[in-house]
Amino acid sequence: MQPTLDDARKALQTYWGYSGFRPLQEEAIQRVLSGEDSLTVLPTGGGKSLCFQTPAVCLPGLAVVLSPLISLMKDQVDGLNACGIQAAFVNSTQSAEEKRLIAEQIRAGQIKLLYVAPERLLTARMLDFLEELSVSFFAIDEAHCISAWGHDFRPEYRGLKVLKERFPQAAVHAYTATASQSVREDIVRQLALKRPQ
Repeated sequence: MQPTLDDARKALQTYWGYSGFRPLQEEAIQRVLSGEDSLTVLPTGGGKSLCFQTPAVCLPGLAVVLSPLISLMKDQVDGLNACGIQAAFVNSTQSAEEKRLIAEQIRAGQIKLLYVAPERLLTARMLDFLEELSVSFFAIDEAHCISAWGHDFRPEYRGLKVLKERFPQAAVHAYTATASQSVREDIVRQLALKRPQ
């Protein structure tokens, strides 16, 4: 059965202790729950992370979060684990043994959110690994990095359009705090989002 906004509200209360969503969060979460692509622009401190973390808890499978910064990944994973949500990151700071243990936990269905950098996601090994799993959706944080018009352009973000080719059943959601109309249009085009709101 498809999770609803009521399920998301219950998760918000249970894990984060909040009684309700902020403006635009419900609309963004509804898109994730319904499996439709989206682009969410909310100011810093506006609660972007909850727009993908809350539905990740409600949906079956693994949510994959693309993040450009190791420190941001660690902060978010630490915060989720502190709330009782099983989350992990894979990056260059970890040993091969740590990565192997995380892969085992993911295969066993013990992880709800996996944080990775675009460079790591785009390796053949990672893409092949994810194809063996049930990926609920992809969340691309700091999505303005994909646009040459954006202020933090990262060329490796340009390869992310492969997600729609390799994972046609998984929706892709882009999140950013700042994006002009031209940057928003470029994000949609570069990620090959389908009819995103």
